[in-house]
Amino acid sequence: MIYRGSCHCGKVAFEVEGELTGAMACNCSICSRKGSLMWFVPRDKLRLLTSEDQLATYMFNKHVIQHRFCPTCGIHPFGEGVDPNGNRIAAINIRCLENLDLATVPVHNFDGRSK
Repeated sequence: MIYRGSCHCGKVAFEVEGELTGAMACNCSICSRKGSLMWFVPRDKLRLLTSEDQLATYMFNKHVIQHRFCPTCGIHPFGEGVDPNGNRIAAINIRCLENLDLATVPVHNFDGRSK
């Protein structure tokens, strides 16, 4: 299935393809503040519909995840990184997907604070 998503103001828009069977809520220092619910997909399944220069990037701690956000409205629609096997991945904030009933998506809690 193809999902469309965006930041709040629409300057960052994207499509992502995959089967959304669940999401992850992380309690690390940044995720607990953002409140993101993340769905991990191969990076090539994420397609930007707006120019990449509309995105800002924040990195912290080990500098391995690019937390991507809109510099205008501040919303974080996704992050980018690599999985343990070295494959490029995207962590989609499902709260930014259009026409999605969040109550239908199972959420797994991850203890990122202890990692």
